[in-house]
Amino acid sequence: MRRVVVTGLGAITPLGVGARRTWKRLVAGESGLVDVSVVEPQSQWKGLTSTVAGLVPTGAGGQAEGLWSPAEFLDGSEQRRMARFVQYAVAATEMALVDAGWKPTRQADLESTGVCLGSGIGNLDEVYATSLAFDKDGYKKVSPLFVPKILINLAAGHVSMRYGFQGPNHSATTACTTGAHSIGDASRFISYGDADVMVAGGSESCIHPLTFAGFGRSRSLSTSCNHDPRASCRPFDKDRDGFVVAEGAAVLVLEELEHAKARGANILAEVAGYGCSGDAYHMTAPREDGSGALLAMKRALKNAKLKPRNVDYINAHATSTPIGDAAEAKAIATLMLGEDGVEHEGQVTVSGTKGAVGHLLGAAGALESLFSVLAISENVVPPTLNLYNPSVGVNLNFVPRHAQQKEVNTVISNSFGFGGTNASLVFSSYR
Repeated sequence: MRRVVVTGLGAITPLGVGARRTWKRLVAGESGLVDVSVVEPQSQWKGLTSTVAGLVPTGAGGQAEGLWSPAEFLDGSEQRRMARFVQYAVAATEMALVDAGWKPTRQADLESTGVCLGSGIGNLDEVYATSLAFDKDGYKKVSPLFVPKILINLAAGHVSMRYGFQGPNHSATTACTTGAHSIGDASRFISYGDADVMVAGGSESCIHPLTFAGFGRSRSLSTSCNHDPRASCRPFDKDRDGFVVAEGAAVLVLEELEHAKARGANILAEVAGYGCSGDAYHMTAPREDGSGALLAMKRALKNAKLKPRNVDYINAHATSTPIGDAAEAKAIATLMLGEDGVEHEGQVTVSGTKGAVGHLLGAAGALESLFSVLAISENVVPPTLNLYNPSVGVNLNFVPRHAQQKEVNTVISNSFGFGGTNASLVFSSYR
């Protein structure tokens, strides 16, 4: 089987535009969570139980100042044709390709480069506005761009068209597991010889009152800290009460090892393993024993030919929901404290980075994969913000509030989604 490595990173997140800028702020313990009730028109947020979100910061300063300015990446016509989540995907891809030093022009290279980019919800604004316009004024008020702007696979489509990539053009949409599935699937395209290079990741932009109403009605969102947005997402803490919706995109450039070596690429990490499972249990809740998560992690390690004792750090899905965090922690403890694991609970290092950025839904797994790669390349474990009183039934090292210096050679990154879909990725240092 061909080995797959990571050679480029790109990100647009609530902590800013740029992978390294986001990472620097994450490690410093900064937060990207803000109050959306002040976003105009303010009347749209009235009556909602949660008004906190992870918003991508915007401004004329652009990428140089870590701010989102679409004109820096897209001309006016492109902006009109692309939904916001597609714009984020295109921009994150540009940054990742520049980071990787991969802008091929040879036909053979274009044919061997593919795209695997997904989203969970994508674009609610267009659906909502077009529905209202159609109901009021009928057929002629529906834009011919309506369907292309709401299709999830158009992020991958626009990236492919923009750069001329003619390899696999694929898009996962598996709720909050989308980003992880996209990276895992892309790695297998390379492993099985369908491509030499893949642009892989996830993108999301559905900060809309309807999103908050829907998740609010299912009692999924944090509601206790609308007055203090930074404190609203509390992975593993006893006061956690739900997740915080966020937006953004993360893209990894994956490459076949010998291809990367031949062109002198900077290898950041290796995609060592990928495992998937299904809870087969409930629409929105995981099994309380964490057995679905455990199965995904076991399969990923088996695929990587590694044992639990080889794992230095786990980037948890940890959305800050009471049931979800406890189930995942139990699964991690079961995996790591077995006969092949470590001897003491406190030696198992786990953190939940959603405390800083919120839950990027379909982009979450991609962003957390990016964090996992940087943890390996920088030998730093990012913190779990807002963690003062761990309460998940196991005593792991949850990296409370402050980053920790540690040699990190192998990381598991977990992602779980509604419908009981689970994926785990194993990243290792390249040797």
